[in-house]
Amino acid sequence: MSAPETPQRQLTPLEPLVEQLERASALDDVGKRIGRFVRDAIPRGPIKDGLSGTWLGHALHPMLTDVVIGSFMGASLLDLLGEDGDGAERLIGVGLAAYAPTAAAGVNDWADTEPADDTVRRVGVVHAAGNLLAASLYAGSLVARRRGARGRGKLLGAAGAAVLGVGGYLGGHLSLAKGVGADQTAFDAGPDDWTAVVDSSQLDEGRPVRVIADDTPVMVVRRGDAIHAIHDRCSHRGCSLASGEIDGEEVECACHGSRFALADGALRRGPATAAQPAYEVRETEGRVEVRLRPAG
Repeated sequence: MSAPETPQRQLTPLEPLVEQLERASALDDVGKRIGRFVRDAIPRGPIKDGLSGTWLGHALHPMLTDVVIGSFMGASLLDLLGEDGDGAERLIGVGLAAYAPTAAAGVNDWADTEPADDTVRRVGVVHAAGNLLAASLYAGSLVARRRGARGRGKLLGAAGAAVLGVGGYLGGHLSLAKGVGADQTAFDAGPDDWTAVVDSSQLDEGRPVRVIADDTPVMVVRRGDAIHAIHDRCSHRGCSLASGEIDGEEVECACHGSRFALADGALRRGPATAAQPAYEVRETEGRVEVRLRPAG
């Protein structure tokens, strides 16, 4: 009797496109160049924190995309419904005005992931190029409408909507499947029960140590009479905080410079947008034990 065949997973219509893009090494050169340029153009500081959404508490880019996509698609919907007023023109104008800050926030997030993940680099380049093309088509649509060529304007808008849909799908893939802009600790806060992680004798003053507590990476550091423990995976892009620098009562991530308080994981400086999960610490018979600090 032959073994039953393994059922094939049904791919969604755009999944093959994403898989091809993730393997498209030809995009690496341009991606690396753009990534370096963006990181040099937007150094650590208030502008980068503003584009990252540090002040907002989560990534800024997804919120801004609602304005661009909503405005452009709203204009195309009015075209589809046969509305010939100036509402579509106004919506396109709003979308074009919002495009630049939206693109800046998105490329800022992407550039911080680009060196470490080839698939994000490749998909991100096509995502950005598609959105730029969509915005250009809508800009052409606006020009045509204002010159009285409303039919041509509607066709350009329809083309822009089609391209924008693909770009939006790729953006969703980057955020939801690749975690660009997401809190890297959101689904791995750490143990609720006391868990032994390291011998007390292994903790030297001011030298952070990366340990594992029930599969969760934790950074432990001794500061004077106190021992602090926070999630080791930086909420920004997942770099190990134990590889960073201890500066007073804060730790600075070695990858992108986010800073967190040792005592409670509070966010002190971006580009991260979320605090680190923090842990209660106790010493028992020469062993350091940690557990997740209760909320509130």
